[in-house]
This record gives sequence, C-alpha cells and structure tokens, in this order.
Amino acid sequence: MSMNIPTPHIEVKDKGVIADTVLMPGDPLRAKFIAEKFLENVEQFNSVRGMLGYTGTYKGRKISVMGSGMGMPSIGIYSYELYAFYDVKRIIRIGSCGAYTEDLDVYDVLLVDEAWSESSYAKTQSGYTSDTTYATPKLNDKLANIAKVLDIPVKRGKIHSSDVFYRQDFNVYKNIRDQYGCMAVEMESFALFANASILGKEASCILTVSDSLVKGDVTTSEERQNSFVKMMEIALEMAE
Repeated sequence: MSMNIPTPHIEVKDKGVIADTVLMPGDPLRAKFIAEKFLENVEQFNSVRGMLGYTGTYKGRKISVMGSGMGMPSIGIYSYELYAFYDVKRIIRIGSCGAYTEDLDVYDVLLVDEAWSESSYAKTQSGYTSDTTYATPKLNDKLANIAKVLDIPVKRGKIHSSDVFYRQDFNVYKNIRDQYGCMAVEMESFALFANASILGKEASCILTVSDSLVKGDVTTSEERQNSFVKMMEIALEMAE
C-alpha cells in the first residue's frame, strides 16, 4: 500500500523525525511522561486526536515514543502507519495488564511471547486465521537480556488480548487461563504482532501488572501513568 505522509493520524511530514524504534504505551499521557522524564533533545511530532508522539535521545541514542490508544483497532492504525509509511523498524508496546494467575503480583513485569485472542482483527486485516500472534523472538531475547543487566525481574509467557474490557461473565477469564495458558489480559498486542508479521517488522510487548483478577489488587490511574518505570527502562535501552 502506498500513501503520502503525513498520514490521516500522524502529522509529521519528514520520515526521519521518527526513530527506527518506537515505544508505544496505550495512554498518550504516558508517552508524554516518558519523553519528559527520560529523554533529552525532545521534539513532539504528533498531536492529532491528542495521540501524542515524541522523539528524543536516551543516553545519546535516538528513540521515539507515541501513544496507541486503547484496543486493537486503535493500535492497529497507529502501528501500521508507523511501520508502513514512516519506515519504523520495531515497536515495543509498554502497557498494563490484569493478572489471571496467582503467580503474578501488582507491579510485576511481564514480557509477552505470544498473544491469544478471540478478535477478528488479523482475519479482517490480512486473512490470518489463527487465534495466536507472536512477538519477534530475537527482539524479546534482547529485552530479556537487558532486564538481566538492569537486574529487573521479568516473567515471560502468553497473554490474552481482549476486545472487551467489561465482560458480563467476569469469571470467563478462568476458562481462558486454563484452556489457552494465558497469564494476563490486555487489549492491544494481538493486533501489533499481526501488523509486524505481515509487514516484515519487529514487535514486542512489555507489561506491568496493574491489577489482579485473582487477588483483587488494583493500582490507580496516576500510578499506571507515572510509576511503571521498570518496563520503561528496559524498553528505552533499545534506543539506537
């Protein structure tokens, strides 16, 4: 597919403004927080629909950060445009998740190897019929090694990417956990991994546990925006 830039959702006209590596939180205010707290020489490159995007340097190396919005249709649009029209090589989603197992506690960091979903996103987008999409193994291994160097404990596994936040049957998560081996739930990774696969790009996802469906523990919106720094520090080391 060919499209002139700027795209309908990203206003920057020069491809070179956006780095090869983009960190993608769901919340655009989390993108703003990362840019202000961690980056130097920051330039804001997007504000369309309030979806803030920034490029700066981390330890002297270039990296970008941009919000994705909530849900697979939203991250599907932004990640596709970044990959296909701005020549981004890799996107690392940094988000929050709800734990499905007692093995995960609030603030634990989870590196996602695969995403299971009931979503029709991939089938509609490209005819992909499997219910599972996958992170880029080499990129995940790099992130895991970075976490070791930083002495940040990381767990790895499969997550559930859901189209629905408020389910009428709350306890259905137990069946998903037991039948498909999902450790936690979020709403974006399945689509991100699908886009990366069809476009020949790289994708990973690092999540911080924000709440537990098993234990009932929760975090506040302010904590989710400002306190999930461990996963941010891991991902930022991918700056080039």
